[in-house]
Amino acid sequence: MNFEYFIAKRFIDSKTYKSSISAPIIKIGIVAIALGIIVMLIAIATGMGLEQKIREKVIAFNGHTIISNYDTNNSQESIRPISNDQAFYPEFTSVSGIKHVQGVATKSGVIRKEEAYEYVMVKGVGADYDWTYFKDYLVEGQLPDFTGKRNEELLVSRYLAKRLHLSVGDKISTYFLKDDQNKPPSIISYNIVGIYNSGFKDFDELYVIGDIKHLQRLNQWENNQVGNFEVFIDDFDQLDKKDEAIYQAIPSTLKTEKVSDRFYTIFEWISIFEKNIYGIIGIMILVAGINMITALLVLILERTQIIGILKALGSSNLSVRKIFLYNATYLIVVGLFWGNLIGLSLLFAQKHFNLFPLDPETYYVSSVPVYLNLGYIITLNLGTFILCMAMLLIPSYIITKISPVKAIRFA
Repeated sequence: MNFEYFIAKRFIDSKTYKSSISAPIIKIGIVAIALGIIVMLIAIATGMGLEQKIREKVIAFNGHTIISNYDTNNSQESIRPISNDQAFYPEFTSVSGIKHVQGVATKSGVIRKEEAYEYVMVKGVGADYDWTYFKDYLVEGQLPDFTGKRNEELLVSRYLAKRLHLSVGDKISTYFLKDDQNKPPSIISYNIVGIYNSGFKDFDELYVIGDIKHLQRLNQWENNQVGNFEVFIDDFDQLDKKDEAIYQAIPSTLKTEKVSDRFYTIFEWISIFEKNIYGIIGIMILVAGINMITALLVLILERTQIIGILKALGSSNLSVRKIFLYNATYLIVVGLFWGNLIGLSLLFAQKHFNLFPLDPETYYVSSVPVYLNLGYIITLNLGTFILCMAMLLIPSYIITKISPVKAIRFA
């Protein structure tokens, strides 16, 4: 058995160690490590979870990159059509990492009932539309089916359904103004087949989803014309690179716009989460490290006589330092164990039972989202362990200054 490890283990197992003066300080060091890892796990899991949820909701309504015409139209309404007879549609084969491309169009309208009315943006979609996100958001009814002939099926948000007292199966009249204000508006009688709730009020209060064929007819477009294309990629971290590649691959008459640019304020707000996470991790590791340094110094001072005896018997400074570093390693591991046990238990409970709600008007989600990944958990634990051990190397150097003669004489 390793000599240093054997002595360190005897220290840890001894009854005097557990009832010594340093015992409370050692417990404080362990608690500091545990609390630090709990706070860091919660900060990362909830910060990344909130970031992903908000990002997913914005992407669900817009895609990662939007391909549209070069024009001065800054509104969300489609004005000039684009032919879907493009080399990149329906499969964007010239750029790798493209998951899906879909043609859509938008047109503003007013849903009117006898007692109330609401301004909406009708998003027209077709057979190529990917309903993956909305499957998770659907709370009542079913998703529309636009794979066949033109129909009047409509998907509305729970927000609009509550404001207008709508339910699945209701028929609503939607009015669309014409360019010539002297002409009466066009009216489409939609049939509500589903109600969704993304929790993102900015979109829920505005968007309803219907058949693109109606908008093509209202705008007097051809059947192969759309307002813009929404492009979905495999990896959000590659957004800048993929957007540039997409721009180079499309005709010069078209432009691209990243979702992070279109909704700059939201994504800038999201980026603050990462800065906060890094700040919390740094503070927690620093606090835990300082507590472990204090515990190690107390251990060294308490066992000055033993250090002197070991040196007198021929142990080197490095050997004695290893004994106390092994001791500190044990304390760090114990703290990490309890910290992970408590922290992950809280996160799993939140993930499955939504114990802590949030205000969706402020945070765009109704409860604290949790993102768990084995990779960052292992990295966090290893990083904490390595940094704490590195911080203990300097105070352990005090052992080299202890004289065996003085340590034994004045013990």
